[in-house]
Amino acid sequence: MFVRAYLRASTKSQDATRAKGQLEAFAAERNITIAAFYTENESGASLQRPALFELIADATVGDILLIEQVDRLSRLNEADWSKLKRALNEKHIKVVALDLPTSWMMTTTDETTARMFDAINSMMLDMLAAIARKDYTTRRERAAQGVQKAKAAGKYQGRVEDTERNALIQRHLKAGQSSWNEILKLVGCSRGTVAKQAALLKATA
Repeated sequence: MFVRAYLRASTKSQDATRAKGQLEAFAAERNITIAAFYTENESGASLQRPALFELIADATVGDILLIEQVDRLSRLNEADWSKLKRALNEKHIKVVALDLPTSWMMTTTDETTARMFDAINSMMLDMLAAIARKDYTTRRERAAQGVQKAKAAGKYQGRVEDTERNALIQRHLKAGQSSWNEILKLVGCSRGTVAKQAALLKATA
């Protein structure tokens, strides 16, 4: 059994490694070793997360996926959450979250105890994932309402387009020599931004 830690932040401006020390301290207290860290800056509301799926691909049956909070793993809608759970269950990956105490027993080598808590943990994961999704959608709705209010008051200026960045992304896409993941690293943007520029290129082709 290997422990694989997953660290995620939503944007490039956020520090995805912020919780690394907390995960290391949690592991040290339980005399377990984190075999690898998988870090990325992607939205938890999207399944397009290369580092997370790299972790799943690397994992062997019974490995532990260690996270700071359940929302680091998922702010997904119900359909995408089911897909992610299916990928985890295929390898019997155990999710352990610092904000989910019922999951802590999954680190034990006592098979009977681990199996007993597995059912409880699965139910709690579903509940917290649903709460994380609700929080995500509520914040987006409030942000949209704020924009509408600002527009009505004539105070909304909108986001200034980074034309230089977008031109660079389009040049890489046109050249066809770099993958999307490579463009993300080179330019320092989100996958959604690359997708938008790819769609614009296709529309003008």
